[in-house]
Parts: sequence; structure tokens; C-alpha cells
Amino acid sequence: MMSRDHTLAIAERVIRQIVKDRRSIGLIIVAPIIVMSLVGFSLMEQKNALNQLAPGMLAVFVMFFTFILTGVSFLRERAYGTLERLLTTTVGRADILVGYLLGFLVFATIQTVVIVSFTILALQIDYKGSLYEIAAVLMLVVVVSVSLGIFISVFARNEFQVVQFVPVVVLPQVFLSGVIIPVDQMPTVLEWISAVLPLTYAVNGLREIMLDGHGLGSVWSELAVISGMGVILQTAAVATLRRT
Repeated sequence: MMSRDHTLAIAERVIRQIVKDRRSIGLIIVAPIIVMSLVGFSLMEQKNALNQLAPGMLAVFVMFFTFILTGVSFLRERAYGTLERLLTTTVGRADILVGYLLGFLVFATIQTVVIVSFTILALQIDYKGSLYEIAAVLMLVVVVSVSLGIFISVFARNEFQVVQFVPVVVLPQVFLSGVIIPVDQMPTVLEWISAVLPLTYAVNGLREIMLDGHGLGSVWSELAVISGMGVILQTAAVATLRRT
């Protein structure tokens, strides 16, 4: 049985560790703004193209930066021996995972707010739908990305190797989720692969909300699939903790 006290204590410790790390704070706030500026301002003269690209751009950058933040931070926990010490105590693996998940979610949420605010206020994109509906989809992306980062970090021995997983884990989703090329124009095999990628459903959901003005009720299937993938990845992360 999970212990709320254990879970919250782990989450609190993760938060304190990240707050002390200036590199992590820079990754949370500064890096997204720099990247979004390069992409967004290069398309300022092509407003329609920027508006069409915005939903996919939000999903991609939220996933990318959350994955990097979580993967690197969790790897440091392993490198410092903190995770191993926790696993030798009576604290349950579910408590450990949820504690880390909550801690990382705090900063991933801040990062998502930075990305969305910059996209809407600085780049001044035109969108339909409401901000809370956009945020709801992106928060599911955050949960999936945090779980993915925890799971993948076990296969890396240093921070550089976490970054090396980006071409394997994130870039295929960028190319196959419909951000660049519509999924229905891809070869059949790639369409099949696209159907099992969480970013595909996030991009579809955000496009329906931001471009078509649909509500969350219209994208419930996308939300359900993303949520299911989040559960699968969290289960895989628990299995990863057993291997550590």
C-alpha cells in the first residue's frame, strides 16, 4: 500500500534538488524561450503558417523539454546513489515513482506555462478554443513525457547519453505524428507506427481545439489514448526501478 507521507517527502526532496541546480532552472525557463524564439520569429512574416504549426510546435516542445529535464534529473538521482538508497528501505517502489513523478511534474508544469505563454503572447498566434482545454491536453503530454524520461534514463550512464536518446525517442515522433507531413500521406507502415505514438494524438487533439475550435468532448478519444499510454509508461517505469 502506498504511503502519502513517503510519496510527498520524496517529491519535496526532488523539488529542493532541482531548485538548487541552476542548469535545471535554465533548462526549464531559458532554453524553451530561445528555441521557441528561433522557430517562431523565423515565421513571423508567414502568420498563417505559424498558426497552423503552433499546435504541433507546442506538443513537440513540451514533450522534448520535459523528457530532457526528467531524464537528466532522474539520472543524477541514480548517479548520486539516492535512488539505490531508497530502494533498500521499506519505501515502496510505487511511492518512489509517484514521488519522483510529482516532483518532476511541478517543474514540467512551470515549463509548459512558459512555452504556452511565450507562444501566445510573444509570437501572438491566433487560436480558437480555450486555454484550459489546451492546457489539459498538454498536461497529459507532460505526464507521458515524465514517465518516458524516467523509463529511458535507466539505459543511460551519463547526461550525454540521455540526450543521445532524443533521436531515438523524440525525433521519430516529430516526423511521424503529422507535425511536418500529414499522417494520411505517409506510407502504410509509417501510419501504423504513428498510431502508437502519443505525440500523434496530442497533435491531433491540439489542432482540433486550436484550429477548429472544438472542445475537450470532441477529442476524448485522443485524451483517452494519451492517458492509456501514460499508464503503460508508468508501469514500465516501475519495472525499471526493479532493475536499478
